[in-house]
Amino acid sequence: MRGRTPDRLCAEAVELAREAAREAAFPGRIGDHLGAVADGDRVVTHYFECLEPGYRGWRWAATVARASRARVVTVDETVLLPGPDALLAPEWVPWSERLRPGDLGPGDLLPTEADDPRLEPGYTGGGDPSPHAAVVESAWEEAGAEGPAEAEDADVVTSEPGELPGAPARGSIAAVAEEIGMGRPRVLSRQGLHDAADRWEEEFGPRTPMAQAAPASCMSCGFLVPMAGSLRQAFGVCANEFSPADGRVVSLAFGCGGHSEAAVMPRTPRPPAPVIDETRVDELPLDTGADASDGGEADASDGGADGPES
Repeated sequence: MRGRTPDRLCAEAVELAREAAREAAFPGRIGDHLGAVADGDRVVTHYFECLEPGYRGWRWAATVARASRARVVTVDETVLLPGPDALLAPEWVPWSERLRPGDLGPGDLLPTEADDPRLEPGYTGGGDPSPHAAVVESAWEEAGAEGPAEAEDADVVTSEPGELPGAPARGSIAAVAEEIGMGRPRVLSRQGLHDAADRWEEEFGPRTPMAQAAPASCMSCGFLVPMAGSLRQAFGVCANEFSPADGRVVSLAFGCGGHSEAAVMPRTPRPPAPVIDETRVDELPLDTGADASDGGEADASDGGADGPES
């Protein structure tokens, strides 16, 4: 359709299209005429350069048309469109896919989808709803609110623990699960466990440069705190304040220079204490003859020198 010849009257209505584009844009933001394209029978779109800052490569498009056997050309629509070399924003991505580790801040809420593959039901109750959901819904109904936004302004109702609305009935699966410590509605699934293990293995695993240069692995380190559950077979928590992994989950094959059984620093050698033998006296040789002869020769020479003078 775009290969057809533009209608002559519509193609000549450049000023009409420019005026329509000028009304849609700010004054002085319309540039040169870039051409016209036929969109149909007696329908032509005129393109003008956009001088708006931040819209490099964009074009103002003003579509004009005329009726059959009519001589009057009218404006159909005016819109700002990107050109072939236009500067465009990146493709929109849902927030759940844009979220990255560390983006969650104080006060932020991160809702988890009901079919999140990282989680699975903590217990099966034969199709019974979660007891926690029943408590929340009953509290909203009692407060006269339809959701958490309205419930924030409702009055707080106090009651005894046994009188909480929607509490699981005694003997039910939900009550038994809560009593034995399995009251969580959902727990980590196998995929959630594998995803967490892959992240921890990549950050503090045996292939890291720190582990390659370590004297031993964390498996034999006294600063390792074992984990609970099936993850304790491959991971633990480092409790060495001088380690780069302090307070982090580390692989048992990880290691660093802060290993508890690393080479002990050698102590400064001390000289042995002196031994005094008080039962023995060392005799020192005395050569008195040599000293006497030297003294006699010296006296003789002195006396000979002084004799003639006297």
